[in-house]
This record gives sequence, structure tokens and C-alpha cells, in this order.
Amino acid sequence: MDIPRPELRRKKIIRQSLIGGGILVLAVILSAWIATLEKAVPSVPRSSVWVDTVRQGELLRQVRGTGTLVPREIRWIVAQTDGRVERILVRPGAIVDEQTILVEMSNNDLLQQRDEARFALEAAEAEFADAKLQLKSQQLDKRAAVGVARAEYESARLQAEAERDLAKQGVVPEIQYKRSLLLEEQLKLRLDIENERLDQFAGLMEAQISSQRSRLELSQNALARREEQVRTLEVRAGLGGVLQELLIEVGQRVAIGANIARVARPDELQAELRVPETQARDVQVGQQVAVDTRNGVVAGRVARIDPAVQEGTVQVDVEITGELPRGARPDLSVDGTIEIERLDDVVYTGRPVYGQPDSTIGLFKLVDGGRYALRVPVQIGRTSVNAVEIKQGLAPGDEVILSDTTAWGDYDKLRLD
Repeated sequence: MDIPRPELRRKKIIRQSLIGGGILVLAVILSAWIATLEKAVPSVPRSSVWVDTVRQGELLRQVRGTGTLVPREIRWIVAQTDGRVERILVRPGAIVDEQTILVEMSNNDLLQQRDEARFALEAAEAEFADAKLQLKSQQLDKRAAVGVARAEYESARLQAEAERDLAKQGVVPEIQYKRSLLLEEQLKLRLDIENERLDQFAGLMEAQISSQRSRLELSQNALARREEQVRTLEVRAGLGGVLQELLIEVGQRVAIGANIARVARPDELQAELRVPETQARDVQVGQQVAVDTRNGVVAGRVARIDPAVQEGTVQVDVEITGELPRGARPDLSVDGTIEIERLDDVVYTGRPVYGQPDSTIGLFKLVDGGRYALRVPVQIGRTSVNAVEIKQGLAPGDEVILSDTTAWGDYDKLRLD
């Protein structure tokens, strides 16, 4: 029969108590460690972040650019001749038509050249008239010579005919008759020569008159050019519209070809937008554009795309197809939204602060009923002004933080308060 030993029972109780106490201490330490980890997750006020929900449906891809309204038709007025500015008759902002005189200039040398050209023309006209008179007189002399030669020839011919019968009858000596025939032949030859001279003189006369007329026309053209240059001293608008810019002052010396003023048609405007080069690759001629003038939105279409990139942007010219609101004028700042395409049945969300098309970025997705946010990799497809296509990493209904989260770049988890 075994006899119970009290010391063994006591040792067993002590051992069980030590084990239980160790487990309790371990649990306390583990709880404290977990609490420490929880405290390491940064807290972010929910109101300080921008949260959007992932959706599925139609996505309108758009590209945005800023720019100004510019006239479709602009005319630069340039100096047609050298001159000194005497008067400025119109200032920028004034309404002008084609014949409006903007500036009056002076050029004494040009006025003298015009007067010299006028005198030269008068001299050329006198020479032309004198040449015509002289040639006409010479022509009359040639005609008179032909008339005399014809009369002498006819007289000799009649004389020879009369002596022919008389010579047969023996009344007139044969030698006299032969002399009459010889004289007739000589006078016939003379008449032919005089006729030929008259015909040749007609051609010579026409050539000389044509030469004199050419000299006269040269003088006329020279005077016309000088008079036109003098007229250009009165600088006209040449286009109906608004005088936008005047680049000269009274007393200034202006060289030929220098810009004087700029006139534009204010009723025909277009928008010049600057689009980032990374987005301009999808812009095409003919796409629809909404132009915001700050006083209303007007419809337009892409008319031209500049092939060159300047300072990271591409110029896109937009033809205004709608009616511009009141107050629209050249150089007015505008915003333009270009419609690229409509995507059907795609997963998308708002556009995050960072993220290029066809790239993978990290976004914080809300979990645990919105109490926490976990960083997840998200593959982005095509982008728009305010939205991006989600190819992988998120599903419709997910909520993500789209605002700037670079301050928590070292954390993969956030607590939202």
C-alpha cells in the first residue's frame, strides 16, 4: 500500500503555478509588442486625403491645355519706303478699315525723285510727239516722190506709145522711138524703187515709233513707281479690323521693310493651346474641343497641330465652331479640353497625383471599413484629364487615396482617423 508523500504534491503545484505564470507573462509581452506595432502605423486625418471609388463603365479620355485667343487673320503693316514719322493718326484699340491712314511719314529725297521722274516723263512725251511729226513728214515726202515718179513714168509711157505707130509710118525716126522706150523703162524702174522705199519707210516708221513709245512708257512707269512710293508715306491699315499694336513714335526714322503696326480681325478668333508633349501624341486634327473663356464655354475642333515641341509643350490650333461669348477678344486666356476618345466598359478611377500612362504605381487602398489603407501595386493603362484606366490591382468598388502620399513613402499601411 502506497503512502502519499506531501512534498511531491507541493512540488507539482509549484511547477504548475510557474508554467501558468510564464504563459501569462508571455501573453502580456506579446500584447505589448502588438500594441507597439499598432502605434507604429502613422495616423492620417480622413479629411486631409482625397479618396475616390473605382468604377466600371464608359471613360471619356480628354487632354487639357491652356492658351489664348488669337485672330485668325492678322496683317503686319510694313514700311514700303524709308521715311521719318511726322504724325500718328490712330492709336492701338481703334477700329480701322482698309483705307484708314495710320501714320504720315516724310521723305524729301523721294519727293525730289518724283519731281525728276515727272520732268523726265514730260521730256519723253515731247520727244515722242516730235518723232511722230518728223516721221510723218518724211513719210509724206516719200509719198510725194512716188507721185512724181509715177507721173513721169506715165508721161514717158504715153510718149512711147504715141511714137510707136509714128515710127512704123516713118514719121518719127527709129532712134527717137528707142530713146522713148529707154526713158520709159528708166522711169518705171525709178517708180518701183520709190514704191519700195515708201514700203520700207512704213516699217522703219513703225519701229521708231515703237521705240519712242517704249521710252515713253518707261518714263511713265518710273513716275508711277515714284508716285506710289510717295503715296506709301501715308501708311494705311490695308485690313478692316482693330489696330492691335503700333511700333513707332513721332520723329522716328523708319527703314524700308520695318514693321509699323499690326491689324487683326476681332470677329474671327481661334484658340492657341499649349498641350504637354506626353499627352499631345493622342491629339488629332478634327477632334472636338471645349474652350473655356472664363465667361462661358464654346465648342471648337482641332485645326492644326504644330510638329515642333517647344519647352515641353506642343501648340494646338483650335477653330471655334460655336458662338463666342461677349467679352471674347484677342490675347484672352482660355483653357481647352480636347476629347480624345470614349472607352466602353473599362475599370477606372480618378487620376492620382502621380502616374504616367501604361505604368505601375503604388496606391493606398482602404480596408477594414475605411479604418486603414494598404499600399498595393496598380497597373495604369490609358489616362485622361481627371481619370485613369485600371488594368490590374484594383476592382470596381475599391476605394483608393489619390492625393499626394509622398510624406508616407516609407510606410505600406496608414490608419485613417
